[in-house]
Amino acid sequence: MEKSSEEEKTNDEDGDKPVDCRLEDEDVVTSTSRCGEADCSEILGKELQRVCNEQLELERTPGVQRQNDERDAASCFMDTCNPSISSLSSSSSSSMLFLTPPLPPSVELSAVLTDTRLTLDVYLGGAAALPLLWGSIPGHLRRLRYLRLGSEDKSALDGALSVLPHLTGLRSLAIRGHCFYDAQGNPLPGLLTTLPTSLVSLSLLVHVDLSFNQLSVFPSCLLSLPALSALLLCHNRFSELSTDIGQLSSLTYLSLIGNKLVSLPASLGQLKELQTLDVSDNLLEELPDEIGSLGELVNFELSHNKLKRLPDTMGSLRSLRELVIFSNDLRFLPSCLNDLPLLKMDVRDNPLGRPPTPPPVFSPDEGQPNIPELHLLFNQHSFSVTSSGCHVFLPGGTQLLFPPGCLQSPTTLEWAERRPQRKWVLLGEHDILLSRPLELRPHGVSFLKPVEVCIAHHRKKWKEVVVRKYDGTSWHTLPTSLRKGSERHSIHSLERPARLACCSVSQFSWFIVIARPVTDSCSVSPAGALLVSSAHPGVKLNFPPDSTSQTRTITLQVLQVSVSEVQVLCGDPQASVSPLLCLSQTPSMHFLQPVKVQVPLPPGVTGHTIDKSCLYLLRGDSTAQTWTDITPQVSLYVTHLYAIFYITHFSWYWLWYKTQSCVGGMVRKVYQRLKQFKVQFMALQRKTDPSQVLLQCLPANKVEDRVQSLSEQYEGPQPSDLCDLLEGEQFFAGFERGLDICTDRPDCVEGRLCFVFYSSLKNLKEVYISPAKGLQGPVRGEVSFYRGEIPSSLPKEIVSKRKGHDSQWLATLPLRLPALGADNKYITEEFQLPPLNLGDPESGYLTEANLLSISLQIGQDWRVIGINLGLSYQELDRIQYKYRDNLGALVLDMLFHWAQGQKSAGPGAVSRLKAAMIESDRRDIADELEDIVSLGKQKYTESLRRVGLEAGRSSPFCESQQ
Repeated sequence: MEKSSEEEKTNDEDGDKPVDCRLEDEDVVTSTSRCGEADCSEILGKELQRVCNEQLELERTPGVQRQNDERDAASCFMDTCNPSISSLSSSSSSSMLFLTPPLPPSVELSAVLTDTRLTLDVYLGGAAALPLLWGSIPGHLRRLRYLRLGSEDKSALDGALSVLPHLTGLRSLAIRGHCFYDAQGNPLPGLLTTLPTSLVSLSLLVHVDLSFNQLSVFPSCLLSLPALSALLLCHNRFSELSTDIGQLSSLTYLSLIGNKLVSLPASLGQLKELQTLDVSDNLLEELPDEIGSLGELVNFELSHNKLKRLPDTMGSLRSLRELVIFSNDLRFLPSCLNDLPLLKMDVRDNPLGRPPTPPPVFSPDEGQPNIPELHLLFNQHSFSVTSSGCHVFLPGGTQLLFPPGCLQSPTTLEWAERRPQRKWVLLGEHDILLSRPLELRPHGVSFLKPVEVCIAHHRKKWKEVVVRKYDGTSWHTLPTSLRKGSERHSIHSLERPARLACCSVSQFSWFIVIARPVTDSCSVSPAGALLVSSAHPGVKLNFPPDSTSQTRTITLQVLQVSVSEVQVLCGDPQASVSPLLCLSQTPSMHFLQPVKVQVPLPPGVTGHTIDKSCLYLLRGDSTAQTWTDITPQVSLYVTHLYAIFYITHFSWYWLWYKTQSCVGGMVRKVYQRLKQFKVQFMALQRKTDPSQVLLQCLPANKVEDRVQSLSEQYEGPQPSDLCDLLEGEQFFAGFERGLDICTDRPDCVEGRLCFVFYSSLKNLKEVYISPAKGLQGPVRGEVSFYRGEIPSSLPKEIVSKRKGHDSQWLATLPLRLPALGADNKYITEEFQLPPLNLGDPESGYLTEANLLSISLQIGQDWRVIGINLGLSYQELDRIQYKYRDNLGALVLDMLFHWAQGQKSAGPGAVSRLKAAMIESDRRDIADELEDIVSLGKQKYTESLRRVGLEAGRSSPFCESQQ
């Protein structure tokens, strides 16, 4: 027993960082932590204490699900602390016979086995006991959920591996080396080199730890564990990971410390649930761009590698909070990391800012004349161009290139960015606005040579980006080329160059950049033609000879459709749809011969498995917004991958596969929904001036990042429920219940602000609000959002429930104005501490000042400390939301909330606080608490002596003061 304790202590001091492979989840602490250590030691001794601690440590590991933890913890307590009620106590005496060896003679079965846990890594060669137990009590072993094995004994390990496939109830499996030491004090290496493929039967495993072994090839059986959440492969011999690691879709924690990895597979980006990734102490020189797809990643550790650069895609890791990259070869950090305001980085021991070679001297491209450059600021809206030309750079990345000779004499020109309004923006079906309208003046000036206008725009995948021009009466789509701006003209250093949509113009006007479905066109003559979609090569139109008597222009657009969204809207989990075909022609007339159309079958459907009775071909009327089932009217042929049909006139066509009845009305509803965006509204008040309110409307997938970026400047209600808005749709915001705004605003209509929603642009307004006339004291009002027309009156049920007959209403958010002071300024509330009362005389030595001092040291450990102090998860979530922007106030509220509850908890509050600090691995604070109390007792004793009272007695007056 004493040897095991010494081994454990030495293992904690191991220089190979085994502690890095042990996880502590702040959010998972069960009632196991309350197991009475004194009672356990009286029954089973020090070894059972270690088993209980190991079980607690295991339950804190992120891979172990929280479900049924309280029940398992209670089972652990009963099995270890009360053997009389354990199901194994009756056989403990006989178990010593067949478990000795491999276990020491003094070890009883109850010391290593409970109802759900088996711990065999605390005795050298203890893994050999698993086959013996399987032969004796197989039924009990099938109920095991947690198993720990050592891997320092090869024969014992091989015997244990042969039994593992039968333990199908396992949730957690640890097979680790470095658990024991030789005579010279060196850790014994783990001998595990592979795992049997039969371990695929352990389908319930959520936590696997194979650290400190000799694995060089990723065990293929791990890829077949659907529930695997935490995987630790520290200190092995991996030089590469399996390219199929993306199959572990449930993985939230992956640790690969101390291997020989030279690269990471691109499939790592498929781990959409991954929250912690640790690849420290490897040989990595770069990271794949797909690392930016880990949207849930919170902690990323890359120390002690050979990284020379970080991918720009890391700017997409919006959940990232901690990035450890010390001891690498990084000379600069991508600017995208600056867009992550809550990110904390450790960049020690990197050659940051040191260029590898002298910076190259810029030389213009060959064939480009040297023309003067002009960089304008936001307040510079006019500029002059001479006959020698000019290259003008506007704020935000837009560029204007005037070639030499485009003007005969110096001319003053102007530019302006307009707010998106219906006057300046015309969007078609499925178009998305990517830039603000740009006006270049004067409109009537003509250039002798074409001027190139390159407008900076947002990125949009799966869409064609084009520039449109408005000449005052109508819109025209211009031939557009896409390019990136020069890196040396980026707005900030190390920032990505702007994406530019460029066109050539001979006159100035209004310009916008839009994204639309990819458009393909061709001219069809009497000789026939073939048109293949550039967006989806599987879509083809075959025009036979003599299908037309005159040449006509054909236009094809292919719109990609989300199958998962269609399934949700239809309520049919087996529904699937092909891309939507939008066909048009000029002139519009029927074809003389049927045109052959080929379209891919819906995803998940092949010609061998398809049920043709569930296949529907629908024709859409873009004007009437109706859909008609034309399956009986056409000859529909199905190959292995495609569906082929023949038509004589053009419209929209959509191929559906649906097990339920397919009707046009339902398809129309799905189509309307696919054109809309899931939108949320925000109402945020400025912290320093609560009367200034920021209203914003934005797509739901951008809400969290936007709230985080504004958290330092604004506070207020969280975003509203989801709404549906079309691109370019108008809505209104009205202030009600005691709140007023300035009605002189140009965007104010009958007391409500007018918005137009554009998905890729910032839809925001800042407005000052004030209490309605005659109101005094704090005002609790609200801002409501309405679609379309402004409701003249709101029914009572709408006012009370904000749901009902008023279909124009979208959402309501509360606003609160503080009371006005004597100088007509708002009285803002300051953070106030509740009264300190720890409920017993001893706690009087811990003053409010002491708690304030302690709170400064707690920092990010506040949550686990709060849990160990007995606060509920709901209470901690409430505190975290209330002070989400102020960590200091958050910690203080947590401490004083606990202190308030100690009045009825009885004596010993300080002892409980110290125990919570120790349990939270904050021994430093526990020691400081002990010093504070000792010093307080000493001063208290001296004060009693000075007033002539005995040291052991205290007057009621003193107690009342305490």
